[in-house]
Amino acid sequence: MKTKTILKSLILFLFCIAKSNAQELLTIEEAMKIALENNFEIKIAKNNLKISETNVTLGNAGMLPVATASVTDNNSIQNSSQTRQDGTSVSLDNAKNNNLNYGVSLGWTVFDGMKMFARLDQLKELQKLGDSELKRTILIKIGQVNSAYFDLVQQQQQLAALDTTIVISKQRLELAQNRFTIGKASKLEVLNAQVDLNTDQVTLLKQKEAYANSKILLNQYLARDPKTVFTVSNVITVDHSLVLADLMDLAQKQNPALEAQVINKRIAELELKQIKADRYPVVNLTSGYNFAESQSSLGFTSQTSARGLNYGFNATLNIFDGFNQHRNEKVAKLEIENSQIAIEQQNMILNTQISTAFQTYLTHLELIDLEEDNEAIAKQNLQITLDKFRIGTITTLDFRAAQLNYVNAKVRYSNAQYQAKLSEIALKELAGNIRF
Repeated sequence: MKTKTILKSLILFLFCIAKSNAQELLTIEEAMKIALENNFEIKIAKNNLKISETNVTLGNAGMLPVATASVTDNNSIQNSSQTRQDGTSVSLDNAKNNNLNYGVSLGWTVFDGMKMFARLDQLKELQKLGDSELKRTILIKIGQVNSAYFDLVQQQQQLAALDTTIVISKQRLELAQNRFTIGKASKLEVLNAQVDLNTDQVTLLKQKEAYANSKILLNQYLARDPKTVFTVSNVITVDHSLVLADLMDLAQKQNPALEAQVINKRIAELELKQIKADRYPVVNLTSGYNFAESQSSLGFTSQTSARGLNYGFNATLNIFDGFNQHRNEKVAKLEIENSQIAIEQQNMILNTQISTAFQTYLTHLELIDLEEDNEAIAKQNLQITLDKFRIGTITTLDFRAAQLNYVNAKVRYSNAQYQAKLSEIALKELAGNIRF
């Protein structure tokens, strides 16, 4: 029997080791790395940037010549008759006629009022806009990963607090049962202790559910199997060194939303340059080498062929188009004005968001210190209360109050750290300064 007990203990120990190894410790750095590689929105933004990069070419801007090969073959079968000048006539049924033309042509716009150069610059700005959108997507998703990760850390800390209170509730129930056995306590005290223990177990069960669901959400952000098992760190480290002025300066340089508005204004300015280019003539060079062959069953010439080079140029100038040119330029100028307004609006929104988030950040830093002190006091109070409860000098209600105060203090301290971390993440996201 003793051997079997040892064997069972060994098997249980090995099982616990295997389960522990399966619980991968996921650090915040690893989580961000996985998100950068796997997240679907980031992948789409990366592909969109590649599209913008691919579009930046001289050919797409209209700077390069265009060569075209063509072939045309026309055939016919007709019943034909001809009357000549001398009065003779000729007729032929099912007369076959064939015309074949093929060759290569070349066209090149050598001047269009500098529109092609403005178009190339615009394509480069669109590439910058794609890069800014990628940065924005990465910042948002990394911010979500950070928030979800430290939410798990907070919930893990709350689970530990609830585990602690269940241990205390079990001790209380055991003491109550012992006191009842020796006649120093009523059955009511035992029942109250049992009810409180059951309440704590229900709370723990709900917290475990919330923790499991938060794990699934983080796995979603990491674009991996929702059932992937992992654990997170037990510590929330808050950066206490953030300075409002530094964050404002960084936001002016790095915030993707503001950067996008500045790029949009530049794109609008280049659009106006392209529209103004329509006031100038467009000069095209043309060239080609063509082959032509024809066959006719009836007529003076039964077969002809020709081949040769052709070249030249053409120029066009818009003289009057119903004042559309003036209208287009006016609209383009208004678009530039709107872009400038959008920049100013984004600046105001950004400064407001940073100022608000920074004030929240400072408040939560103060709350961390207060709640840390509260937790220490509540812990000391619980220890004293537990000692008094063991010797029967305190009521069960007072003991339960001390117990709940301790648990609530631990939860509030954990929540204060988490809220401060959220404020830190929000500030760094607005400043474009999240490290990944």
